[in-house]
Amino acid sequence: MNSSRPYLVRALYEWIVDNDCTPHLLVNAEYPGVQVPSGFASDGQIVLNASPSAVRHLHMDNQAVSFEGRFGGVAHSLYIPAAAILAIYARENGQGMVFDMEPPMAGGPEEPGPDDDGPSGSEPPRPSGRPSLKVVK
Repeated sequence: MNSSRPYLVRALYEWIVDNDCTPHLLVNAEYPGVQVPSGFASDGQIVLNASPSAVRHLHMDNQAVSFEGRFGGVAHSLYIPAAAILAIYARENGQGMVFDMEPPMAGGPEEPGPDDDGPSGSEPPRPSGRPSLKVVK
């Protein structure tokens, strides 16, 4: 199943902008593939103002968020893999969502991970018990 993170980021971005607020992205600047200006990250993280008035050529898909932004008056192209987004929130009131840290992918779908013996030819086991959902406020 695909990660829900890129879908939630796009939905929350739209919701924040529709409510005349400023969307900010908290990004793991050390995640593989992240392209942000050096010298602007602190403790391996960077907060990016992604409002329509602050960025150009914004593109959000299931793999990444990319746009052009200005840092110190200099234009930079940014590329943020979806898994590197740690949070999206409105600057004005802090409403949004925080995501768990995601480890970099060890390999593609064809390459088994450390706890995977490869395809077994049978369906995966069905979860047991009651489903649990997290409440988002």
